[in-house]
Amino acid sequence: MLSKTDTRRASRKGLWHRLTMAALLGLMLALPAARSALAEAPAAAALDSAMDTVLTVRSADASDRFLGSAFLWGEEAEVAVTNAHVVGEAEEVRLVDRHGNEETGLVIARDTLRDVAVISVGPGKDGKPRRGLVPAADPAGLGLEVFALGAPLGVEFTLTEGLISAEARQVDIAVPILMLQHDAAVNPGSSGGPLVDAAGRLVGMNSQIADGSRMFVGIAYAIPAGDLDRIVTGLIEETLAPFPQLGLKARPVDRKVGAMLGLDPQGLLVDGTVKGGLAEAAGLKAGDVILAVNGAEIARPGDFAFLLEAAQGGETAALTVLRDGTEQEIALAFALPEAEETAIGIKLRDFDAKAQPERVASYRLAALGVILGEDGRVKEITENSPGLFAGLGRGDRILAVNGVEMDAAALEALELTEATMLLVQAPDGSTRHIFLDPWGGAEGVRPVGGANVLDPSVIVF
Repeated sequence: MLSKTDTRRASRKGLWHRLTMAALLGLMLALPAARSALAEAPAAAALDSAMDTVLTVRSADASDRFLGSAFLWGEEAEVAVTNAHVVGEAEEVRLVDRHGNEETGLVIARDTLRDVAVISVGPGKDGKPRRGLVPAADPAGLGLEVFALGAPLGVEFTLTEGLISAEARQVDIAVPILMLQHDAAVNPGSSGGPLVDAAGRLVGMNSQIADGSRMFVGIAYAIPAGDLDRIVTGLIEETLAPFPQLGLKARPVDRKVGAMLGLDPQGLLVDGTVKGGLAEAAGLKAGDVILAVNGAEIARPGDFAFLLEAAQGGETAALTVLRDGTEQEIALAFALPEAEETAIGIKLRDFDAKAQPERVASYRLAALGVILGEDGRVKEITENSPGLFAGLGRGDRILAVNGVEMDAAALEALELTEATMLLVQAPDGSTRHIFLDPWGGAEGVRPVGGANVLDPSVIVF
């Protein structure tokens, strides 16, 4: 038998062994966490540096509307880049960085088809060009961790995380760009913001949310950095070939259409042409099936846009068309003899001081798409109307205009001659002020939609 002294010694040894093993186990568990923390530190610094390049875009007028996001471009940034749908038709916009610095930027070029705009920016406080984002050397691969930077829903300088979920999505088959699909959360206002990797390298520019919802549903699209580099450089140097607008409406020959026509499911069936457009001038007509461009078959509907882009080195493209059961070749010119500007899909800054639009002197609410009921509540409101963009909705009651109480009769006779402040009561009884400015110019934040809301199968080229 062990003595009490031996028993205590054995107990102390066992306790020491257990404590030592526990300490070793804790150290083993702590090492990966420490390594992870050390690895995360450079990533956090890189993302913080990338956020310094991000800008919010606002209208450069008295309304000060939030438009979207942008970011500084290149090692020595003399321009910022955003989506064309963010700036709209604006000639100038106001840019604000995360530190509150503001400047007015001139929109020097935009490509509405590819949805890219370039804005000139000034130097930093030290008089030297600021550092912007540089496209990553390698294309983004499936599963790459990415971060979306911008101002979703106007919440400035927000970062969200996700993965590349698909590498090449042609979101609009009339546009020759294969987008990056990812699941980092983006919402209206994120448009024009950068998509970067953990090292802060530019992967793409966030441009669209999946069709079917105005808000994020787990699928977002970004223009890849490689395409963006080509487009931005081409816009700045004025070397980007203008993409032709054909004045052509066509639909894919899918299995259903092919079965009805007795054709293989490939090519495009012409629905119609626009009078005076390139397609009409080439002789295309409803019922034609476009099978190939310069001998290259249209295996998938989206091939047509890429084949047209590739053919732009020449003045014409040879279209193989099936008409009345017979194949024939049609020459499609990229410019009309007397109106070359109709073929240009890129709009550069162009201002004619002599052509000033006439300003409407006054509006009634009905002319702004706001239909009131007998009780003074909004009964109907037209899509795209200034009232809708101001924030009016069905069921709202307008209580006062510029501080003056109004009843239904007064609202019916109201003539708006300038930007106006409305006191509005919602159906739940809550009240709020909104600003209604029919002369405000650009539209509010809105999703990018398809070409034809009545028939989504129809594509406009």
